[in-house]
Amino acid sequence: MTVSRIAAQQGPVLRELRTASLREAPYAFGETLEDALQVEPSSFDETAFLHANSAKLATFLLYTEGHPCGLVHAYIEESSDARAFVSALWVAPAVRHLRGGELLVNVASEWLAEQGAAEVHAWIADENRTAMRFYERLGFGPTGDRRAMPSHEAEAESLYVRHMHSGRHA
Repeated sequence: MTVSRIAAQQGPVLRELRTASLREAPYAFGETLEDALQVEPSSFDETAFLHANSAKLATFLLYTEGHPCGLVHAYIEESSDARAFVSALWVAPAVRHLRGGELLVNVASEWLAEQGAAEVHAWIADENRTAMRFYERLGFGPTGDRRAMPSHEAEAESLYVRHMHSGRHA
């Protein structure tokens, strides 16, 4: 298994992985499958180009035997406190046992640390106990902050944080 930053021309791969994630785990993300399917394919091309070249946001893709099978976004907020986040983590169910999710989050966290982040945050759906345990195993802990999920306002999500040390994950 390997992880690499998305390339500028990988809009179709981004769309394929994003829609697969929303089909498989619709409760876990900040948008719905219907929303993603209504987006023009060229929008995924623009996102891939931006995420391949920005110093503030990136998408990392997981590959097994050369085939894309997972992704995670990493970004630094455009705000005064400029918090760093990982989001939209998804790994195809058939390869989850290979620990690709850990590889994705670690690579994304290290990239954020290289951009100057001392902490990496993640919003996790309260009903997604598996995700909470996963992030806790990687050194994330709850901050106590909660909010309504953007696409499922009846559901809440909690903010987790991982403290970074000298460019390496905790």
